[in-house]
Amino acid sequence: MTQLTIENKKYVLIPEESYQELKKTAALKCHPEKTFSIAEAKAYSKKLIRKWATEK
Repeated sequence: MTQLTIENKKYVLIPEESYQELKKTAALKCHPEKTFSIAEAKAYSKKLIRKWATEK
C-alpha cells in the first residue's frame, strides 16, 4: 500500500487483487431494495409502461 498526496488530498494505492476483493465484499454486504416475484415484476413493468406512454 502506497500513500500519495496530490493537491492536499490523500490517495492510497493498493494492488488490483486487493481492490477486487474489497469490491466483492462490499457488493455482498449490499442488499437489494426490493425483490419482485415474476407476477409482481410483470405488473410493475406494465404500470411503468402505461405511465411512460401517457407522458408524451
